[in-house]
Amino acid sequence: MATGYEEEQLTRDEVDALTGPVVVEFGTDWCGYCRAASRFIEPALAEHPEVRRIRVEDGKGRPLGRSYRVKLWPTLVFLQDGTEVARVVRPGNRAVLDEALATQAAAAQA
Repeated sequence: MATGYEEEQLTRDEVDALTGPVVVEFGTDWCGYCRAASRFIEPALAEHPEVRRIRVEDGKGRPLGRSYRVKLWPTLVFLQDGTEVARVVRPGNRAVLDEALATQAAAAQA
């Protein structure tokens, strides 16, 4: 099970410099949509331990979320070597996450 969303945030430059597969998950601990989506997010990401997960607390005045134009929670941004390759907003099923993870894996092979 994932721990809470982190208040301390990386900068956009730091995220862009990350290598390998990364998922940046924007949300808050009190968000009902985030809690509901966790039943799909947790098992999907558990099957991909090679993907680094960064949970970022988002909200007004949070520069990292604004730089990715996050409007709704949870928003998961799938990165390969710092480049966005997929995005999932408010997942309502596991299939959309599996598809994003497959896209991310394909980007790693390219």
